[in-house]
Amino acid sequence: MNALPLRSAPAAPEALPGAPVEEPPALAVAGARVPRLRVLIAGDTYPPDVNGAAHFTHRLATGLAARGGQVHVVCASPEGPARTETGDGVVVHRMRSAPLLVHPTMRVSLPAGLGRALAGLIARVRPQVVHVQGHFVVGRAAVRAARAAGLPVVATNHFMPDNLFQFGRVPARLRGRAGDLAWRDLIRVFARADHVTTPTRIAAGLLRDKGLACDVEAVSCGIDLERFRPQPRPWAREWALRRFGLPDRPTVLFVGRLDEEKRLEDLVLALPHVLNHVDAQAVIAGTGGRRAGLERLAARVGVGDRVRFLGFVPDDELPRVYAAADVFAMPGVAELQSIATLEAMASGLPVVAADAMALPHLVAGNGRLYRPGDVQAMARHLTTVLTSDGLRAEMSAVSLAMAAGHDHRRSLARFEEIYRELAAEQ
Repeated sequence: MNALPLRSAPAAPEALPGAPVEEPPALAVAGARVPRLRVLIAGDTYPPDVNGAAHFTHRLATGLAARGGQVHVVCASPEGPARTETGDGVVVHRMRSAPLLVHPTMRVSLPAGLGRALAGLIARVRPQVVHVQGHFVVGRAAVRAARAAGLPVVATNHFMPDNLFQFGRVPARLRGRAGDLAWRDLIRVFARADHVTTPTRIAAGLLRDKGLACDVEAVSCGIDLERFRPQPRPWAREWALRRFGLPDRPTVLFVGRLDEEKRLEDLVLALPHVLNHVDAQAVIAGTGGRRAGLERLAARVGVGDRVRFLGFVPDDELPRVYAAADVFAMPGVAELQSIATLEAMASGLPVVAADAMALPHLVAGNGRLYRPGDVQAMARHLTTVLTSDGLRAEMSAVSLAMAAGHDHRRSLARFEEIYRELAAEQ
């Protein structure tokens, strides 16, 4: 997943707060004048970072801007120095950052001076609402600054402690305790928000179970159903196979980060059992710290020539990746929604997924669930789907019907409603 290129702007508001922005003109909606929304979205990750939270934040910001909103984003700088840039109608304020020592690619905003910078930015932009995308450095500083300015706060959770265990090198025996501490920290920050959302009902229930006393609304991250849709066969599949240099075989696809919680070892270990019944291949699109280990594992179990790693695939080419596949596999155990699974469903693919976290929310008649780690069950389900044209067609129809309820325009409209309701209460 990748963002469109951004153009640098000369002034950085954290250094030069400047004058308040001019009040934007109102929009004409059904003959009425509706004031444009001014929203500040704050998060610790944003493109060029490649992860679900960054992808969602970018799509939310650009989607709101396309609907007429005045949108500012504050996030960590990907290089270090602070700067301000614009693109797709969004003003992005990148704060000073340093490498995150426990992560190979991510950077973290420096806490020193961040509160002052955010206070200056809020005074200049004068947002009607602040929407934070997490509870880490930028998110918690934005909550404090918004509260000091008397602004309403929306908080959306994309976090699971499992996402950090690999990079923090937390021993298995300590993960339960470390997870409890991480949840407690998140709850302290999110308890100060006026409205809390998360992508699914299962994820909302998890927050309540972890001690968040306020109501939590499930608002899907949403996907662009105009981009992700079934492609005409057979030519679209043939073109996609040629584009990515793939043999014409029954294809199991995974799209996402190649990190520990994605449990891609399960897919590699299941493939030899699938090959006992069907001449298949597994295609893995994405980057991450587990690739070398996965390549070694595939070679060790004798499927090195049947596991194809595509590496990073630009966002504009993702629909073609799905067109090359016959079934989508999601073995991850820390998915609060799984945008990639939704994209696969919208592309008409059946799904074989781990029965973990929010994935059961996406699998009902359109695929099969298996107990995490049960590679034999995963292999059986993949084999069943790959060897039955009729079953794949039935599952494809259900995937399309389920994905239709996750149109990103519906999600954008709901967030606009939340913003206006909170702004009206001030």
